[in-house]
Amino acid sequence: MTGQHILVIDDEPDIRNLVRDILEDEGYEVSVAENAQQAREQRRLRKPDLILLDIWMPGTDGITLLKEWQEGDGLPCPVIMMSGHGTVETAVEATRLGAYDFIEKPISLARLLLIVNRALEANHLAQENIGLKQQLPEVQVPIGSSQLIRELCEQTRRVAQHDTAVLITGEQGSGKQTFARYLHKLSSRSDGAFVVLSVISHSGETAAKELFGSEKDGQLHYGLLEQANGGVLFIEELTDLDLTTQAHLLTALESNSFLRIGGTEAVHIDVRVIAASHKDLDEAVRSGHLRNDLYYRLNVVPLSIPPLRDHSEDIPELVEYYVNLFNTQQGLAYRHFPVSVQNYLRNFYWPGNVRELQNLVQRLLILGHEPEVTMDEVEMALGGRPLIEGGESSVISASWTQLPLREAREQFERQYLQLKLDEVDGNMSQLAKLVGMERTHLYRKLRALNIDPKHREGG
Repeated sequence: MTGQHILVIDDEPDIRNLVRDILEDEGYEVSVAENAQQAREQRRLRKPDLILLDIWMPGTDGITLLKEWQEGDGLPCPVIMMSGHGTVETAVEATRLGAYDFIEKPISLARLLLIVNRALEANHLAQENIGLKQQLPEVQVPIGSSQLIRELCEQTRRVAQHDTAVLITGEQGSGKQTFARYLHKLSSRSDGAFVVLSVISHSGETAAKELFGSEKDGQLHYGLLEQANGGVLFIEELTDLDLTTQAHLLTALESNSFLRIGGTEAVHIDVRVIAASHKDLDEAVRSGHLRNDLYYRLNVVPLSIPPLRDHSEDIPELVEYYVNLFNTQQGLAYRHFPVSVQNYLRNFYWPGNVRELQNLVQRLLILGHEPEVTMDEVEMALGGRPLIEGGESSVISASWTQLPLREAREQFERQYLQLKLDEVDGNMSQLAKLVGMERTHLYRKLRALNIDPKHREGG
């Protein structure tokens, strides 16, 4: 991972070189420029994390340059102004245009390092807060004590130690971004940015511009690849990238460089890409929606996130987490989920996975008034959907989960066999094969459950 990059712009070579040497001794990567034209060129070559800008320079002065950047694509990073004979009016103007701070010459090196550290830290926190607002209440660390989740967390920890591309697959809402953030947190890039490309909100040329940035008429737009330099770029759905953008991304990953849209010189980057998908990627390659060379380039280390129904024992822990989260962050009233409700939730199919559970908890906290969540509330919030997946033809309801075991088993078997009878259109020979029972035993079971094959439900 590269160090943070600082651009020093000053027409006095002694000051310029002194500041560069001091900052390099502190571990920063430093570029220098002696005028506005060189500053534009250095900024075009590489996105800085911080700029030190002299106010009084021949030709275009620092205030004019600051205004130019502010009116363009906005300031790319914190800017600290420097001047040997600045005025209060100048400092106010620089602050109005977005400058982080103002340093007087001769420069106190102790003060310079203090302000630089503060500016970089403030910018890091600001970017982190933006990311949190965009994805909250996304879980930052995987929640769950099941063996499945514990093994996946251990696998993620091992993957985090190797700076390779990662491909995360799993159903929608299963927590792919959660594990991507967890991996980033454990890696050597944890101090770097975690930048998300949500392809669904872009398409074609728009997605390419968002990813690679652009240069046009002197205006510079930094894309997400540059914003993720030194950190991670997370692609939410790989197959949503058009084939042309996929080709450019592959070239960027292989060469660690790319051209901005409209640009003519390569931009060098050091980025770890974590891509995700809820689709069948082998089928996407076969159908031509995903380049096979990009697929193999990203599929160095695969992570497969299980659906919530495969680790339903984690649901009580997840519910508790979300109740506390919404209570703390949104001020929603705390409500207790009794064991019977938790049991019900553990037996639900959860087609929307963890995200659906999160939304359910939030809805129940918002709409409910009693201190304890009731079964009726949950059933209503879930829209009366079955606990077991069966699509439109499903007749298996949730009511039997509240019965004693013997009665629940009888209701389940009755509804199960009625469903299977419909599937085979009442053919007892096919039914016996389908359910794996000998026909004599099957007839006996049907009689015990008061099921008449000739007068079945839906028949």
